[in-house]
Amino acid sequence: MSDRTSLRVATADDLDALWQIEQAVFQRDAWSRQLLLDELTGDYRTYLVLLDEHGAVRGYGGVIVVGSEADIQTIAVDPELRGRGCGRALMNELLDIAAGGGAELIFLEVRADNPVARSLYGALGFVEMGVRPRYYQPDNVDAVVMRLEIKDRR
Repeated sequence: MSDRTSLRVATADDLDALWQIEQAVFQRDAWSRQLLLDELTGDYRTYLVLLDEHGAVRGYGGVIVVGSEADIQTIAVDPELRGRGCGRALMNELLDIAAGGGAELIFLEVRADNPVARSLYGALGFVEMGVRPRYYQPDNVDAVVMRLEIKDRR
């Protein structure tokens, strides 16, 4: 991550910026605006935003922690910032939040046709444990389910 970017906890005031990134990154798979708001304000969830040097939101990610388990709900980085370590920085902070909340096991789903994300998650210690057929709609793309035992985090 660039020294000109930073992370902070997201609030409902960030909804417009998150919605723009959501649509740009996920396009046909994008969550609804209401679902994003529900995620930002839901119990047990923490969302972070990635800010550029001007304070503009350029990425986000969220985690839900319940007991000893957590789930990475989503992560998205503005395509212009990809390849600069921003996704890794967001993931590491989300993993820190999960561990700090008592999670020992963390799950996520990733599109089967997203080798860059799968590689990042593997580099962090996640292992593939199964497939959810046609999970991502309307494109009928499988989701690869991955898990990380916090003790195995890299």
